[in-house]
Amino acid sequence: MITQSQKAHFREQGYLTIPGAVPKVMIDRVLHAINHSLGEEGMNKDDLPTFRAQSYCKEIREHAAVVSLLNDSPVYAAAESLMGHGCVRQVTGGQIALRFPRPLGIDPPPPNGHLDGLGSGLNGSAKGTYRRGFTALAVILLNDLDTPNSGNFTVWPKSHTFFENHFKRVGVEVLENGMPRLDLPEPPLQITGHAGDAVIVHHQIVHGAAPNTSPNIRYAAIFRLRHVKCEDFGNGAYTNIWHEWDGIHELV
Repeated sequence: MITQSQKAHFREQGYLTIPGAVPKVMIDRVLHAINHSLGEEGMNKDDLPTFRAQSYCKEIREHAAVVSLLNDSPVYAAAESLMGHGCVRQVTGGQIALRFPRPLGIDPPPPNGHLDGLGSGLNGSAKGTYRRGFTALAVILLNDLDTPNSGNFTVWPKSHTFFENHFKRVGVEVLENGMPRLDLPEPPLQITGHAGDAVIVHHQIVHGAAPNTSPNIRYAAIFRLRHVKCEDFGNGAYTNIWHEWDGIHELV
């Protein structure tokens, strides 16, 4: 169960970290499937930009071990606590989100953030298109991330309300031009933690992956959570960001 203080943090910051949300046995099953895929299926170098934008190990995205990370763990109940009981669709697949180490001896660039749903030509949508297709992200760490610049999932706190106000002023059509590059209210925050930790992130939080200067691959699974009426409300959520969050309404 998510506490009132956690809900207040989510409302203000736009994200919530839940330590130890997924049991180790479930994490290990997914790591097994990923590492088997990397060793047996391999990767074509020409496909790497698409894998980064969409998913690695595409043949296991709908594997029972992957979807169980969300549907059969406390992460689902946490999402319901925020979005409303009976309001969260169960997922049918996840994104296998890997970040490999950068070359030795090269200083890391600053993290680069984005909003999901903006077409890039690599993520399955054409440039110039935009669509608000989900209510929240659920990110599950599959390995320990003790330090920054290890490929950490990264958020820009408070950017959800910042962009709500921005879109009210200028219109959401500005997204046809791609990701707006504006001065955000808070600097990027790289999420550290342990395998099994989860992060629930509002759909309108700017996010990305930090550079990986560690010696290890960053393993994570990312799920797009949808309110049962997500399609009905559609792009209206850009300027009414709490419409699908019954658990937050009680705080307003």
